[in-house]
Amino acid sequence: MLPLSKTIFKAYDIRGIIDKTLDAGIARKIGQAFGQAALAKGEKSVVIGRDGRLSGPALAAALAQGLQAAGVDVIDLGVVATPMVYFGTNVLDTKSGIMVTGSHNPPDYNGFKMVLAGEAIHGEAILALYRSIVDHDGSDSATPGGYATHDIRAAYIDRILGDVTLARPIRIAVDCGNGVAGAFAGDLFRGMGCEVIELFCEVDGNFPNHHPDPAHPENLQDLIRCLAESDAEIGIAFDGDGDRLGVVTKDGQIIYPDRQMMLFAADVLTRHPGQQILYDVKCTRHLAPWITKHGGVPLMCKTGHSLVKAELRATGAPLGGEMSGHIFFKDRWYGFDDGLYAGARLLEILTRESDPSALLNALPQSDSTPELHLELKEGENVALMDMLRRDAVFPGNERIITIDGLRVEYADGFGLARSSNTTPVIVMRFEAETPAALARIQGQFRRVILAAKPDAVLPF
Repeated sequence: MLPLSKTIFKAYDIRGIIDKTLDAGIARKIGQAFGQAALAKGEKSVVIGRDGRLSGPALAAALAQGLQAAGVDVIDLGVVATPMVYFGTNVLDTKSGIMVTGSHNPPDYNGFKMVLAGEAIHGEAILALYRSIVDHDGSDSATPGGYATHDIRAAYIDRILGDVTLARPIRIAVDCGNGVAGAFAGDLFRGMGCEVIELFCEVDGNFPNHHPDPAHPENLQDLIRCLAESDAEIGIAFDGDGDRLGVVTKDGQIIYPDRQMMLFAADVLTRHPGQQILYDVKCTRHLAPWITKHGGVPLMCKTGHSLVKAELRATGAPLGGEMSGHIFFKDRWYGFDDGLYAGARLLEILTRESDPSALLNALPQSDSTPELHLELKEGENVALMDMLRRDAVFPGNERIITIDGLRVEYADGFGLARSSNTTPVIVMRFEAETPAALARIQGQFRRVILAAKPDAVLPF
């Protein structure tokens, strides 16, 4: 049995490497600690599910045992996408759930995304689970919880089919990267009236074709090729656990989620005029004026799916989104991030047009980079960001936003550096009106990072 490592308790989930920092023994302890926390909130049962990772069955079984040992009933959904666990906490007789998933991480990772009494827990609440495990006396509840399986597939798909209507039939290509979304995407979109070309929709925890992470362009090349070689009008892609969406046009352009948010915001604001629309610090500077133009109030927030969900609850906003691809609809949906549902809502909008790619390509954009990662040793990312916040100087900037790392805005672009909450990296993104401006802004960031860490291997 592995010793418990505090390092797996991240800012908005628990995540570790199988047989190095995470195993069934630790999963059981997490289940028991979560079960005790659920009981303290008046919750008597917990929904669980798992993605297609090879370590999933053993971790899910141990998690269930831990929950039952705390005296909590377990409702096991089996192999599902993460949003289907969230859906379960909205439609079943519990508001608490745990998804066993490594999300978009390599095959040897796994972890837990958690909803406690209706709230996606993060930060201090996750550290409280760690402390609960450390302080636990080893005893089990005198009355163990029960265990039942539940098939939520039909209810989930039917709920989306009852909500989203296409204006016309459309042929699409769907790349699931062998992640768990592949078990559901084809049936969902065919049910909506789409013709579907399926790429890598066989669930395989080895991810043999490409990594299931649509935030990175290299993982979308198969989809781009498929669109070029077929009569599909649009391409959509999902991450490993189905809570993030990627979009590619017929001509091979990647529509990053901050631009997807423009379409979603314009649509949602027709029903919620004057409401706030949330977006994270990585998003394009074109998004705020777009939201304002369409009658909404833009609100920038920290990155992190649990953090955005918490902000959505606090503000009552009908829509939120992250550059990574997490889109949160409170309009017509439940307020959790759901790549499959976001894909359905996108197709609803696109089928109103004769040329969906033209609509997408016309959305405002500048020269920009995808997410870039400066890889560091464990803990170095936090220390480096502290140094940059304290010492870095950026000539010519209009303002510096520090709600999450450093977002430095100029008249002609922005640069961002922030510490990842899940891995030891600094996440960076750059946008500018011209290639020269992009190079200038990147040059400023290169200078301040190398001044703080001369041996940094920069990704730009």
